Amino acid sequence: MATQRDYYEILGVARNASAEELKSAFRTLARKYHPDVNKEGDAEEKFKEINEAYAVLSDPDKRRAYDQFGHAGVNGAGGVPDWSTMDFADIFGEFFGFATGGGRSRQNAPRRGADLSYTVTLTFEEAIFGVDKQIEITRDEVCSHCKGSGAEPGSSPVKCSNCGGRGEVRQVRQTFLGSMVQVTTCPNCGGRGEIISHPCQTCKGRGLERKNVKKTVPIPGGVDSGTQIRLAGEGQPGVNGGPTGNLYMEIRVKDHQFFKRKGNDIVLNLNINIAQAVLGAELEVPTVDGNAKLNIPSGTQPGKIFTMRGKGSPILRSSGRGDQLVVVNVEVPKSLSPEQRKLFEQLAATLGTEVKPQEKSFLDVLKDVLGG
Repeated sequence: MATQRDYYEILGVARNASAEELKSAFRTLARKYHPDVNKEGDAEEKFKEINEAYAVLSDPDKRRAYDQFGHAGVNGAGGVPDWSTMDFADIFGEFFGFATGGGRSRQNAPRRGADLSYTVTLTFEEAIFGVDKQIEITRDEVCSHCKGSGAEPGSSPVKCSNCGGRGEVRQVRQTFLGSMVQVTTCPNCGGRGEIISHPCQTCKGRGLERKNVKKTVPIPGGVDSGTQIRLAGEGQPGVNGGPTGNLYMEIRVKDHQFFKRKGNDIVLNLNINIAQAVLGAELEVPTVDGNAKLNIPSGTQPGKIFTMRGKGSPILRSSGRGDQLVVVNVEVPKSLSPEQRKLFEQLAATLGTEVKPQEKSFLDVLKDVLGG
């Protein structure tokens, strides 16, 4: 008796292959060796061999028995695996247009409508605090003239005599696997299942007309560029009574003159003069809520980061807020009055001439804060 080939070898997969890897391998080989596609003399035998291997390895119990005992664990006294419980309809239907036992859905079955996408641009402040934004989208709406029937008022669609209203025609074929049904779209009605003898003059028989629809959408505070908002049921209408699709609105935020976002924190680059850095100062600095006081202690170095708690962006789906991070840069004057120059010369004489290498520049600090 000829030695049976290893099932994993037949499908070309590893012994630890996942269910999806097994199914993918089977689909590829089934397409290649199906007798209706491959006319080579051994195609039918290879196809049976592939089916046998998949029938075992796709069943968790049979696979465990096969892994432990080999062919003897699944074949009993030299038999073959039971294919009666296997459902190949979805696999063969993808490649060959077949369905077994009526497994394929009807052409005119209800189908969900397509999703739509829309991009809305906000100012920095609108993104922080939220806004009611009016948008205009173009989508299909039920025809106002025929009320969605597709037929001119006063007439009605009639059931297609060719497909009996199913929207598809079937042809039974006998193969070595049993009866298989080839399903194709009805050429008479185009899959609708009905014939419209007097199409609506407005929608040309579609039952839908293209319209521009305006909507006011509340956008919550705290959104940022890339945030996506789903508006359920605002997409394309369903087909044959199916549910409506969704509208996905993507947010784009304009750059601000002063502020940058880092998650829920707001970053402000603040320039102070050398006297403020050396002596300290109490400053009014801008925040998204208006000016607020910030204490600059004496001896503040360039790149110092001050945190202003709760002055950042609102946190989506939360009552909290981020912080404002103030990154200080000390401005060195480019020109001095004679009196200022004299004062700096007097100061320089007291400071010495020791040189200290700098570990990080102000730009390096800013890049760290912004994650750039």
